[in-house]
Amino acid sequence: MSNYLLEIGVEELPYKFIPSAISQLKQSFENLLNTNAVNFSNVDVYATPRRLAVIIKNLDSTQKESEKLVKGPVQNIAYNPDGTLSNAGMGFARKNNVSESDLFVHDGYVYAKIKTVSKSVEELLKESIPQLIFKLQGSHFMRWSDNEEKFSRPIRWLVSLLDEKEVKITILDVTSSKMTRGHRFSENKDIEINNPDEYIEKLKTGNVFVNQEERKDLIVKLIKENADKLGAYADYDDDLLEEVTYICEYPVAVVCDFSEEYLKIPQEVAVTVMEVHQRYFALYKDGKLINKFVTVTNYVGNNFENIKAGNLRVIKARLDDAVFFFKEDTKKSLESYLEKLKGITFQKNMGSMYDKTQRIVKLSEYISEKLGINNPNIKRTAELCKADLATNLVFEFTELQGFIGADYARVSGENDAVATGIKEHYFPLNADSELAEKIEGQVVGIADKIDTICAVFASGKNPTGSSDPLGVRRAVLGIIKTVLEKNLNLNLADLIKFTLSQLNVQADLFGKIEEFFLQRLFIYLSDKYDKTILEACANNKPLENLSDYMEKLNVVSKITDKQFLESANRVSKILKEGVNKEVDESLFTYKEEAELYKAIKEIPENQEYSQLVNSLISINKYIENFFDKVLVMDKDEKIKRNRMALLENLKLKYEILADFSKI
Repeated sequence: MSNYLLEIGVEELPYKFIPSAISQLKQSFENLLNTNAVNFSNVDVYATPRRLAVIIKNLDSTQKESEKLVKGPVQNIAYNPDGTLSNAGMGFARKNNVSESDLFVHDGYVYAKIKTVSKSVEELLKESIPQLIFKLQGSHFMRWSDNEEKFSRPIRWLVSLLDEKEVKITILDVTSSKMTRGHRFSENKDIEINNPDEYIEKLKTGNVFVNQEERKDLIVKLIKENADKLGAYADYDDDLLEEVTYICEYPVAVVCDFSEEYLKIPQEVAVTVMEVHQRYFALYKDGKLINKFVTVTNYVGNNFENIKAGNLRVIKARLDDAVFFFKEDTKKSLESYLEKLKGITFQKNMGSMYDKTQRIVKLSEYISEKLGINNPNIKRTAELCKADLATNLVFEFTELQGFIGADYARVSGENDAVATGIKEHYFPLNADSELAEKIEGQVVGIADKIDTICAVFASGKNPTGSSDPLGVRRAVLGIIKTVLEKNLNLNLADLIKFTLSQLNVQADLFGKIEEFFLQRLFIYLSDKYDKTILEACANNKPLENLSDYMEKLNVVSKITDKQFLESANRVSKILKEGVNKEVDESLFTYKEEAELYKAIKEIPENQEYSQLVNSLISINKYIENFFDKVLVMDKDEKIKRNRMALLENLKLKYEILADFSKI
């Protein structure tokens, strides 16, 4: 068993490409080996800004010999009447690189028996790797030098080793060797790799932590150690940690500070400057930002004073801008910025942000009425929710929309409920983030999101697999999660129709938007429920009452009675649309008909779903007796229709729960 190492040394890669490259390389190498019947234990992929590395453990030295059958044309097409191969038959043989003796006939078809010629792993890797590397995909791939192939960045060196032996490959005019490179500023710049097993540790002698998970753990440790020395802590998201992990090879943490004067501006502004714009880790004490931060630098050396001074110059300039904008913005009230929204376009043919705000106000009033809420703070939140988009600070830091609005609302004398609602109406900010806690943010957030969703569909910019205009998928998920998790009894189907009427667009868009909501609902719930159950329980317009839909899901997903499921499925499949449900008992010719009809009628109306299931299970025996004794499709048309009407009454009971033909 052998181990293999491939290292591709490059100019600094865009950090967003690196996680994707890791995933693509792992999958590509696993597919290559599996397809070619080569045994291995695992494929590990490591990455830094300057290198992509693949290590394959416990490789067989050769492919397994294998034989497979390929189906070809029918016999009378593959062969001429005299028994010789026709042009079609010869073409099939050539295509599969076999001779006539490798063909045989089975069940009227010609098959080719193809034997895989065993190759050495070395040969397989040598001929496959260049093509595999060129299949990597990412944004902004370019041609480098005179090469026709595209890649993310120029390739500077290659290492390709099978145990101690070089497997020579060439990619973009670069030929592999045993030599890799350490960190740009390391004293040990050129490093010889003698076998894959020493690769990770030997790179550390050149100040490179090539294992991204080890590098990430080291960064977390360094941040905590430096924060602990100050009696502080860092609070950051995974995106920042991942970005910093992929922009350095040798992480070193440095604590920097800035003037306490900058703590007077909204905390979110200072944190955004540090985390989003500068990739710093902000530090806190007792939940409040302090004037210190940790920067993780890709540095080898001891001159940390220059690093501190450089970072201080950068953050001071950014914070000075923020202070200036904050002072200018707060010279007037938040409400005064509403007029400026008329000059900000929302969507083509959908008016300005001012127009959108007016629709949000009407939608918020509609939602409040449907929820039975009389809360003036909701209307005020709706009126001001987009005002901060016209401020200087949000223009400079667009990711702070809502947060700035909340701070400016407080400065303007608005109450806390309105200020919090302005901030929370954007929640959830992503699939995993928090929902609005207060009703103001919940109602106005739903109004804002449904207006955006309908406007995007009305403009013909429906979301596709590769595009999501204005974050429509996230908006739909935000509405669904808010309604479900905050127990809001809101008819989303009616809300969509009302929103479309506010936009003055054709009503036939409703079906497309409803279907899109259902798709997102199924995806959201797919971790907990099987797809067939999600679809089956959606037979009675779930958007009209999501909580009712969830009750059905919980009950139907727990049904284990096989006879119940078989009967429900059988009844659903027998009946077509438009079956009459009026039963004439005088047409019964078997006692099993009468018994089943009596059992169905005795099932109470408006039961809880779990009780309805028990009631339907209790009549299993009558259903089974009916199908054992009674032929539904009787020759007498009246009797046949009457029996179908009987089953229609039973089907209607099942359909209160779900369309069981889908399960």
